[in-house]
Amino acid sequence: MDRKISRNNELARTSHDQAITLHGTDAVGGAGQPYGPPGFHGLFGNYYATLCAAFAAIGGMVFGYDQGVVSIVLVMPNFLDRFERVSETASGAGFWKGLMTAMIELGALIGAINQGWIADKISRKYSIVVAVFIFTIGLVLQTAAVDYPMLVVGRLIGGVGIGMLSMVAPLYISEISPPEIRGALLVLEELSIVFGIVVAFWITYGTRFIAGEWAWRLPFLLQLIPGIVLGMGILFLPFSPRWLASKGRDKEALQSLCKLRQLPSNDARVLQEWYDIRAEAAFHKEVSVVRHPNLQQKSTKNRLRLEIVSWSDCFRKGYWRRTHIGIGIMFFQQFVGINALIYYSPTLFKTMGLDYSMQLIMSGVLNVTQLLFYMLCFGASWGPVPWALPSEIFPSSLRAKGVALSTCSNWFNNFIIGLITPPLVQNTGFGAYTFFAVFCLLSLLWTFYFVPETRGRTLEQMDHVFKDDSSEEEAARRMSIQREIISGTHQTGGEGQQHEKFASQA
Repeated sequence: MDRKISRNNELARTSHDQAITLHGTDAVGGAGQPYGPPGFHGLFGNYYATLCAAFAAIGGMVFGYDQGVVSIVLVMPNFLDRFERVSETASGAGFWKGLMTAMIELGALIGAINQGWIADKISRKYSIVVAVFIFTIGLVLQTAAVDYPMLVVGRLIGGVGIGMLSMVAPLYISEISPPEIRGALLVLEELSIVFGIVVAFWITYGTRFIAGEWAWRLPFLLQLIPGIVLGMGILFLPFSPRWLASKGRDKEALQSLCKLRQLPSNDARVLQEWYDIRAEAAFHKEVSVVRHPNLQQKSTKNRLRLEIVSWSDCFRKGYWRRTHIGIGIMFFQQFVGINALIYYSPTLFKTMGLDYSMQLIMSGVLNVTQLLFYMLCFGASWGPVPWALPSEIFPSSLRAKGVALSTCSNWFNNFIIGLITPPLVQNTGFGAYTFFAVFCLLSLLWTFYFVPETRGRTLEQMDHVFKDDSSEEEAARRMSIQREIISGTHQTGGEGQQHEKFASQA
């Protein structure tokens, strides 16, 4: 028995020493020891993290399902009889149709901007539960809608929930993923969106044969299934280790990390990642103290003021480039025109002279093609990357807020696209396609000149990618924190003299 205990202690010391060696050579700017092969091959070696990410991506399916439902519901005779304001014979139908479609994006904008502080406050996991609850309220209102205002309000409230999910799901996935497969796991969010679109489209195509208003009410109601599964199932998944570390719950962060990696706590790679996470969290807490020294007292007023001013940190030196990329990449994702095609594909096909049934069939074929063709073109570039990149590039202290701003950009521009596409098609015809083609070209130029490569980097190495750790004092302080954490001498929050070493740089 004593030999076994001695052997375990020896293994722990060896792993600890290996982690110190790894940190001594790879620190913040280098590449640590990988958990397995990169890309899709690594998914099988990190099966538990893959399953957690796939489950969290159900949030994307909820959004995709709504897109698929709306595109067919908008041309259903029973739906148009109930909501005459969006029928072709009504005055200003193009505007009212666009407003109804775009209300979910407006709600999502509100949800995304608020999810930043909610995810920081109550955790990524519990914020998903809150999002599902709000989404369910909106969904019930949409299903039971008896007039246009009730439908629009339901879509607005449902949009708040969808916006919260769209912000926190990629955030949670990025924070639980090993660096070598993070990109592959974040692709699940976009794949889930497209899968939701296709499933909803063909379900709605089938329900159109139902007599009465259940032809369009049933597809709305069925959205409850993935929402409830997500809201209940997420409770059984681990917390984000990076969120736990940001709250000073270091032991729980290690336990979560061990569960996600399915490795023991004395594994050198787990210890290395744990030290990285803690060092990053500690460093940015010190930076916060330096930047906002008068807001560190524990009071409701100071916490509120610190929350507000911390949003401005996203636009400070060292972070504004990341914010520009996060907002910009979401802007171009919408203005290349993909969602205009998804929302209004039956309407677009009608301009080609196709009858009602053929419009729906062609729209369905379009969505199946999207799985095959767009997963290779749009789906391998502007589909997943704008969801993946913002979740990677921000430091732990600003990650939730940076992702929230990026997601808000997505939903604001999605709102604009939903609002302008019907009148654009009505008034310009083929000019709508030219409009989006120009933005496709602009997106190419913008990406080439502004977007850096993040492949294979850990979340804690993004300062190196953006060359934000060039200050010798700042880089030295990072290394010092790492050594203190490994040796067990680091004091959470840091001391005054330690702050002063790099205060001028912060």
